[in-house]
Amino acid sequence: MKPHFQPDTRPVAVRPIILTGDRTTGPLHIGHYLGSLRNRVILQDTHDQFVLLADAQALTDNIKNPDKVADNVLEVTLDYLAAGIDPEKTTICLQSALPALPELTMLYLNLVTVSRLERNPTIKEEIRARGFERDIPAGFLCYPIAQAADITAFRATVVPVGEDQLPMIEQTNEIVRRVNRSADREVLPEAEALLSEFGRLPGIDGKAKMSKSLGNAISLSASASEIRKAVQMMYTDPDHLRVSDPGKIEGNVVFTYLSAFDPDQEALAELKAHYQRGGLGDMVLKERLNGILQDVIGPMRERRHAFARDMDSVRDIIRAGTSRARVVTETTLGEVRKAFRLFQL
Repeated sequence: MKPHFQPDTRPVAVRPIILTGDRTTGPLHIGHYLGSLRNRVILQDTHDQFVLLADAQALTDNIKNPDKVADNVLEVTLDYLAAGIDPEKTTICLQSALPALPELTMLYLNLVTVSRLERNPTIKEEIRARGFERDIPAGFLCYPIAQAADITAFRATVVPVGEDQLPMIEQTNEIVRRVNRSADREVLPEAEALLSEFGRLPGIDGKAKMSKSLGNAISLSASASEIRKAVQMMYTDPDHLRVSDPGKIEGNVVFTYLSAFDPDQEALAELKAHYQRGGLGDMVLKERLNGILQDVIGPMRERRHAFARDMDSVRDIIRAGTSRARVVTETTLGEVRKAFRLFQL
């Protein structure tokens, strides 16, 4: 007699959905790798991950130079692939090619006041940093709403962000709750912020922001000589004039980078103690960091070059991912339209 098997009626585990992405304003650098890319490579094995090439958002403060935004779509994609993001596991998609996103933005704008947008601390800081004062592009002021559209369109429950982006997640969840109350059911899930283990990596000059335009970043495609030159230029302790002098760890960029990338943290702790009591030169530390960064960036640089030899395949990866994302986002838009009681044709 054949054995009788009962069907497995246990619920299938649903993987959490994660949305992340980058503005396409330039190739990515080592700060992006530490803050997000390294984690995305890990998360793609445990989450349904969507990575958004945020070209439309990039236009909010680059409208006078749209070629910069368009030209960097492929550059950022190459950086994704070089870092280890697998298009078979992660959906890489183009923001401007997903029409559900601007429609969701338009609908959500009815739920948020201008004063609420102006109170967003992230927006206030970025307006100040860019010197907009009251001459603020409407698209820039409203980009938290567009970001909420991005997050909810994919029904993301996890969003990796820096601490400065927490107000964006809060504002997204305010919109989610209003949509759900309007429909008297859960149309959209709330999102949870996933903070990076490391804070923002400073530029090699010690400034808080790392940027290609400021010349204080190490790109993921940097050559061996460019990495070495950048490390040699790194800010250390200006009062550490002689090897025998005690040195400071705080604000020392070399130690900041070593803390982030050195695989032997126990040995690093001994180096910190040695430096603080004196007798350890900056060049020894810089040689150690140079070797570590060469090991981190070198394999990515080689993978990037390999993908760059077939740019048609890179374009196909974006097309395929965008096609998958379009199905997901259009489905969400349909549910939100019902929640807004829009007339159904």
